[in-house]
Amino acid sequence: MITKNAGKLSKAYFKSYLNLVMSTRNFTVDEAKWFAFEELFQSDEMKNGEETYERFMQAYAELLDEGKT
Repeated sequence: MITKNAGKLSKAYFKSYLNLVMSTRNFTVDEAKWFAFEELFQSDEMKNGEETYERFMQAYAELLDEGKT
């Protein structure tokens, strides 16, 4: 998924991305979170802005609440 110059990404975007990663790589939600964080943020929470990172974490939390493992 391309994110260059994408602006503020939505929680729905991140939730879809994490689901895609889990599905295609057979990852748990925690593994998908780590992978996505490395790929999209290059290990820097502020790389894409605070609001975008918050939405990423909201999507992760929502998947955890749904019982995704």
